[in-house]
Amino acid sequence: MKTEQHHANRRLSPTLQPKIIKTAKPVAYFILLLLTYSFGYLSHNPASTSSPPPQFPEPVIRLPINTTELNPFRITARCADPIPPETVRRTLVDRLFNGTSPFDNFPPPHAVEKLRRTKRVKGWGSTGAVFENLIRRVQPRTVVEVGTFLGASAIHMAELTRQLGLQTQILCVDDFRGWAGFKERFLDIPILNGDVWLFYQFLQNVVTFNKTGSILPVPFSSGSTLMLLCEWGVYADLVEIDAGHDFLSAWADINRGFRILRPGGVIFGHDYFTAADNRGVRRAVDLFAKVHNLKVNIDGQHWVIYTS
Repeated sequence: MKTEQHHANRRLSPTLQPKIIKTAKPVAYFILLLLTYSFGYLSHNPASTSSPPPQFPEPVIRLPINTTELNPFRITARCADPIPPETVRRTLVDRLFNGTSPFDNFPPPHAVEKLRRTKRVKGWGSTGAVFENLIRRVQPRTVVEVGTFLGASAIHMAELTRQLGLQTQILCVDDFRGWAGFKERFLDIPILNGDVWLFYQFLQNVVTFNKTGSILPVPFSSGSTLMLLCEWGVYADLVEIDAGHDFLSAWADINRGFRILRPGGVIFGHDYFTAADNRGVRRAVDLFAKVHNLKVNIDGQHWVIYTS
């Protein structure tokens, strides 16, 4: 009894404690490593030892277009009943310009010496065959051009309608601000106090080609203008979309422009093949056609959608 108590009360010598701890740590690490290896071996798939793990391609997410999912993005405002084509110009001059045409008393004295008078108006695809093809087919009374810049294509369409003996009014919808950085490519357009004179130069070009009677500028954003045309009952036989080339801008303009298209009319536009915004125009056009079960036709660089 005394011997057992003696052993129970024994204390390790201070010189032995570090040695035992020093020996115990490697042993513990070894046991932990052995257990980890054992569990890994037991859970290992033997089939993977004979061949490398399979390589899977990056997942491609393909979402089918459900037209009901696009309902929140659709324009639901009701358009007014159409007004007669012969009253379109007078209606817009009265409601937008207080009854005075923008061409009256143009140019103002301070702009006379700064504006260019040229027979070659800068544009892109502005004289393509698509314009004559569509004008001959549709015989339009009203054309709405969304995105006009300096008026090259509008002037060309005005000349085509004159040659065909048509009484056509061409409405050119543009805020005439250009785009950020465009002045690097158009150094000859005047600028005053940060205001680029695109609108003045557009008016001058129309005056130079003597098309003031058949062309009317609408110098506001495409979104607000197309909605107002809808509310005022101003419809078109031809609608050209050639403003913003990113998907969202093209998508909005196409949808709004389509609403003011007369039965049997045609909506078309430029830059179907441009790479801007990862082919934003093409994506917008293709999606619109698919949603409405319409066909996209190609005429050079232009896309064309017939409604009949």
